[in-house]
Amino acid sequence: MPANAEFSPASRLSGGNSPPRVWVVTGYRAGERAQILALAEALGWPFEVKELDYRPSAARISLFRASNLRGFRLDRSSQLTPPWPDLVITAGMRNEPACRWIRAQSAGRTRIVHIGRPWARLEQFDLVITTPQYRLPEQTNVLHNTLTLHRVTAARLQAEARRWESRLAALPRPRIAVIAGGDSGPTTFGRKAAGRLARQASALARARGGSLLVTTSARTAAAAVEALSAGIEAPVHFYRWRRGDDDNPYYGYLALADAIIVTADSISMLTEACATGKPVYMFDADRPPMLPGMAGDGERDFRLSGILYGWLMRWGPNRLSRDLALVHRCLLEGGHAVWLGEDFPDREPPTLRDLERALARVRALFAGQAELADFEFNAKTQ
Repeated sequence: MPANAEFSPASRLSGGNSPPRVWVVTGYRAGERAQILALAEALGWPFEVKELDYRPSAARISLFRASNLRGFRLDRSSQLTPPWPDLVITAGMRNEPACRWIRAQSAGRTRIVHIGRPWARLEQFDLVITTPQYRLPEQTNVLHNTLTLHRVTAARLQAEARRWESRLAALPRPRIAVIAGGDSGPTTFGRKAAGRLARQASALARARGGSLLVTTSARTAAAAVEALSAGIEAPVHFYRWRRGDDDNPYYGYLALADAIIVTADSISMLTEACATGKPVYMFDADRPPMLPGMAGDGERDFRLSGILYGWLMRWGPNRLSRDLALVHRCLLEGGHAVWLGEDFPDREPPTLRDLERALARVRALFAGQAELADFEFNAKTQ
């Protein structure tokens, strides 16, 4: 068969000999990249990862909804050549022109699945998988999930538990993981917020006779890292995030913790914490509680860009901002998490099945039966 031979998605699926050809056009943010790979891996179809190198003009080209490769340095990017894919999974505004160009090369046969919030009109995508903070409308090609897609599986947690168990064995139980994010939108996680988190987490660990497993992240500012480290007053294993570190204990913490505290600025980290099925406490950097005996707990970090973002959320178009409070509300109402300092409800929270719902909708693209897929999925999980 010629190298540039093409298959229609329907024929590849119905023929039974080969699954759809999948390209993963990776995101330029870590959270987006993780979601894209989570979906591609869970589908179980072979896929190729396409890395794109962006020119400074990439964002501008995306704004004008172009369908070309002018925003990319092709000599530094993965090859985009035939045979063209049946499915492209992507995220991020800057990737949209390349995905539209790929579909044009396939004479319109390539399906595009976008994760998050696209810039172009929703009608230009076969499926958009989104979460509440983006406030997208209800449409047949939009899947509204509670949380983001993730790569936290039972097998991965078991493997990481075996890897880290001996190194953390000296820490008394219960062990409470503390996952620190950083500035995001209107939320500022600076020195003062980090100090409050350290005091509240330490108080919880001491009250239970346990210990802390603390990790920072790529977005945690240096001043916040130091304040968090200095403020811990309980037995602790403290990890300072480093890029490309193969010895990062993040998944080990998730596996071995008995409860998890997550800063509320990161939806992806909240998702991964909830995926463990363990109690999850959200730390709100912008509305600190006034706790007796904890001096300074009413102080807030100042960040001008955070204030301006808050104004944008209030008066600007929805597509220019995210409202993370909508996700927090879903988690609280569903019993999946509570604010740090509050008690968990007695009832067991329902299992979050966002990934399964996404898989059903993607597979339905190749059968043309999205409604049937949703019906069958709901029938199996009720």
